[in-house]
Amino acid sequence: MVILRHKLQLAFIVIVSIALGLLLPSFYKAANQAMGISKDVSTPKIRSSRPPLPPSSPPQTHPCTCGKGSKLLKDFIPPEQYEELQQQRAKEWKQYKERTTSVLSKPLYALPNSPLQYPIQGFTVQPLQPTLIPGLGMYAETRNSYKVVLKVSRGILNVVKKTTEATVEGEGSSTLTVESSKPHVINELLSNVSYTSAFYHINSGDLATFQFEDDEVVFPIAIKRTQMPILYKMGKDISSQVTIITKTFLRYPQLNKLIDSIRLFYTSVKIIIADDSIEPQKVSGDNIEQYIMPPSQGWFAGRNLGVSQVTTKYFLWVDDDFLFTKDTKIEKFVEVMEAIPDLDLVGGSVKENRFYFSLFYEEGDEEEGGCLYRKSHGHFHTLPGYPECFLADGVVNFFLARTDSVRKVGFDPKLQRVAHSEVFMDGMGSLMVASCSGVSVGHQSNSKTNKEYMKFRKPGEKDKVSKNQLHFSKNYLKCVKWG
Repeated sequence: MVILRHKLQLAFIVIVSIALGLLLPSFYKAANQAMGISKDVSTPKIRSSRPPLPPSSPPQTHPCTCGKGSKLLKDFIPPEQYEELQQQRAKEWKQYKERTTSVLSKPLYALPNSPLQYPIQGFTVQPLQPTLIPGLGMYAETRNSYKVVLKVSRGILNVVKKTTEATVEGEGSSTLTVESSKPHVINELLSNVSYTSAFYHINSGDLATFQFEDDEVVFPIAIKRTQMPILYKMGKDISSQVTIITKTFLRYPQLNKLIDSIRLFYTSVKIIIADDSIEPQKVSGDNIEQYIMPPSQGWFAGRNLGVSQVTTKYFLWVDDDFLFTKDTKIEKFVEVMEAIPDLDLVGGSVKENRFYFSLFYEEGDEEEGGCLYRKSHGHFHTLPGYPECFLADGVVNFFLARTDSVRKVGFDPKLQRVAHSEVFMDGMGSLMVASCSGVSVGHQSNSKTNKEYMKFRKPGEKDKVSKNQLHFSKNYLKCVKWG
């Protein structure tokens, strides 16, 4: 009975072995084809059983799709100007990609069961300054001799401490070879290898190749100039934390009502006014700064001027026809921003309007450009600890912002009368934006009685065309859609 059971077990093993012998080649072939590799692997070996790595070259770009209702921006370009403008923006796009694409963007893949140890993240060096490479090591099975090779492309390698128990070649060059019969000696030397960038650049990178026999790995080296911190001295009172900014044009009655309402709740907060009225009128009051601009410079130019004069950590943006109420609680905005340092801007509501939106951007290809879709009332998840707030890409014209963050993005002065979403478009990927309920500002209902102002209020067709042309050339967009 025992002999019969053993025979059955042996027969089962043989059958499974034959089945695997038939199936495994097909499995490996199918796996390779799924990964786009045409090489036929009929009999996998133990050492070559690692799956092939994906290609490390950047992915191919494809034209993006303009959804129903999108504006094709090339339709706003005069035919006789299109070819020249297309060439200009293609040149600018190429330079932009060169400035913003780093060697560190290249995908890297770690091999399984590698005997090599190396830093996979966080190794940063100052340009032109030698820095020890942390975490290098070789842990292989026993051999008569061990040899590792380290290569870089944008720097030089050196060994700080040497020993007579190993051979070191290539010091002061981009390729360093270390060989010894003792693995602990290899590791001791590897712990003393330094990298020095060969070129000065404030934000660049290098890829180091580390090799032992058939095992080769690549790890990133960030080359980055340390930035000087810019900090603010914040007192406990709101006037040392926040400056209120507004832009005015021919609406002095509304502006004065706004100021009166601010002073009911905040008596000492500085108010900055950017004024491009055709015939400016002096606005007086304690802690008010009025900056007179050339006439009709526009909405975003005034915003730039106002932000440039802020000396506090935060500024609060308001339109000149808003009204502060008991619900205009700047302190609540500051509380959220201080609690979540990643945030750059937080918006509230204007009357009952808590306007916010999300942006969806496809880069597209190099020839036509990208596609942008703005989804009104689109947002992301809530802020931790603040269920009344959620993240978005843009908010209403009533917001508290981190001064330094907004200065880095700026407001394009080419946009004079038709502009709002554009600062959030330019800040996409740079500005972390949130919208919170519970903080609101009022809105004056008598703005339309100002006949002189209303002559300029509605943008003409020329302004709309100009804005679309700007999106085409500046943002390298193929189409836009406002939802």
